[in-house]
Amino acid sequence: MATGLTDKICFFNNEYIPLQNATVNIQTHALQYGTSCFGGIRGYWNEDKKNIYIFRIDEHYKRLKQSARMLFMNFEYSENEFTEIARNVLKKGQWSQNVYLRPFIYKSDLDLSPRLHNVKDSFAMYVLGLDDYLDTKKGLNVCVSSWRRIHESMIPTRSKANGGYINSALAKSEAMQNGFDEAIFLDIHGNVSEATAANIFIVKDQTLITPDLSSSILEGITRKSILNLAKENSIPCESRVISRSELYSADEVFLTGTGVQMAWIKNIDHRMIGNGEMGPVTEKLQSLFFKIVKGQLPSHSHWLTGVY
Repeated sequence: MATGLTDKICFFNNEYIPLQNATVNIQTHALQYGTSCFGGIRGYWNEDKKNIYIFRIDEHYKRLKQSARMLFMNFEYSENEFTEIARNVLKKGQWSQNVYLRPFIYKSDLDLSPRLHNVKDSFAMYVLGLDDYLDTKKGLNVCVSSWRRIHESMIPTRSKANGGYINSALAKSEAMQNGFDEAIFLDIHGNVSEATAANIFIVKDQTLITPDLSSSILEGITRKSILNLAKENSIPCESRVISRSELYSADEVFLTGTGVQMAWIKNIDHRMIGNGEMGPVTEKLQSLFFKIVKGQLPSHSHWLTGVY
């Protein structure tokens, strides 16, 4: 298990090097202007099989490439090369725990101009040990943020553009400083969008409902996976506009994302959701999700890539 900086190996400037040696000039374009995009990928340690299973790396590759295209970035690695880089940084670091991989593409020139075209791109990837980002067992206490989610006409919400995450940081700090675990954004029309780094679902009368793409959401890979699981288990699903008041009247509410995984919400704006316990739809989907990512359901092994 990697424990410190000297144990960690990253991919930087087309080489596998110690993470502590991966440094950039303070003039770097991405540092000055936020001109970069990233992915977040989970890997789950299976103790019985002594293996890490990377979750849906093909989907993460496609989304990173999509983000790069929107930001005039040239991402030359193939899906197979990308997958091998991920496997290699884990193997070379001898990881044997749950992990989070952060691949990112950044504008690496030292130019003083906030543009995207004709600026050199570089790619890197590093690893962190990570279990729960938010507690998946106890219900979360969340609020609706006073900050609105950025609109597609401002920064492409289908991209994971680093600069756009100042929006999330403002909402997250506001929520935590006011005693909440997390914040929920409304879009510019006042409808429910997403959390600071997660998609949101509500359950009403046994129907699973999530904001559609018109609500300025990121096309979450975990979101897509949960919708797939719901359909496979005959749970009715809707993707549509959700009003703020529907949050308060929902029977169940939960968040999904690579970092958050699948975490249920107990209170929103001091209003208890349902009976204040994890609901049956959430419990069923969460149980299936964690079995799948840990390699315990052979029916979904095609979602996993083994490292060792």
